[in-house]
Amino acid sequence: MSKNNIKKGLLKANPTYIVVSILLLIILIFSVLLTVTIGSFHISIKDVYEIIIFKIFGIGSSENLSKGPIHDIVWIIRLPRIILAVVVGIGLSVCGVVMQAIVKNPLADPYILGVSSGASLGATLSIMLGVGTFFGSNYVGVSAFIGAFIVSILVMILANIKGRANTTKLLLAGMALSTVCSAFSSFIIYFAGDKEGIQSIAYWLMGSFAGAKWGNLKVIIPLIIIITVFFITQYRTLNLMLLGDEVSITLGTDLHKYRQIYLLLTSIIIGFIVYSSGVIGFVGLIVPHISRMIFGTDHKRIIIISALIGSIFLVWADVLSRIIIRGSELPIGILISMIGAPCFVYLMISKSYGFGGEA
Repeated sequence: MSKNNIKKGLLKANPTYIVVSILLLIILIFSVLLTVTIGSFHISIKDVYEIIIFKIFGIGSSENLSKGPIHDIVWIIRLPRIILAVVVGIGLSVCGVVMQAIVKNPLADPYILGVSSGASLGATLSIMLGVGTFFGSNYVGVSAFIGAFIVSILVMILANIKGRANTTKLLLAGMALSTVCSAFSSFIIYFAGDKEGIQSIAYWLMGSFAGAKWGNLKVIIPLIIIITVFFITQYRTLNLMLLGDEVSITLGTDLHKYRQIYLLLTSIIIGFIVYSSGVIGFVGLIVPHISRMIFGTDHKRIIIISALIGSIFLVWADVLSRIIIRGSELPIGILISMIGAPCFVYLMISKSYGFGGEA
């Protein structure tokens, strides 16, 4: 890939990038402020913002705004899940960008190295066999996080056996461990014969923000923001990864250690996302392509753009999942797959799925 391809995109001038970034940030803020007023249970905009202002700034009557069903719907149910959607959108999109650079494959997504299968196995062990119940009420999510993280570590260990890891060995290790985890999950489900457990696993793997809690967000928000900022500072190395190991070595940079560090950090993010919201696909695959179509493949720009687009997309996807079926909630993973699959087909047909906007 030539240096010119790094700069390719519909919009590449620096002022334009700044304007688009600010515009997307404004859209994100507006989306959060608007979607908190939307739901199957109608609450007036005045009541919504009186509660939010009271909880944040302490302005208003504590007797009327600190408790009650309206307070619980706005502050305990709606706002945490919207904030979680923002954070998960950032995490999945950034991990998608980084993972595609690590394996030098524009078809890669955050789950390509078997992380989702590891999470699935962890959740299956918890739901079917009660493993990890000592973790408390969130034991399924914790077990899924542990499963995802362990698989990520095993992928790196396996890929480094008999030589240093490269993109091909990472992909093969991920596929092998993904198959093993899926086989064990199927084995447990088959012999457990628990219909309710099977339904719980299926629903959990479809993804949902319904379990969002402020306590969890206090951990997830700083973690994802700090790692995202770190990846933004690593744009030069990520750009080099697209050029390949041979080129990077001639330029005096050995990508091996960076690849290990980036894999570990993306695994941590994905593990926490799986813990908080289940498995949500396509976001980390599609959003980076949209960003590259606009700004090319320079990671200095597309990491921030991808984070903003991904968060906006998930906020509105969550709203649709809550209101599309009256009186019920559609798992967000189903909705995103229905949107993401046609988009993915379009990107392939239009030949805009390659790095730099070319096949």
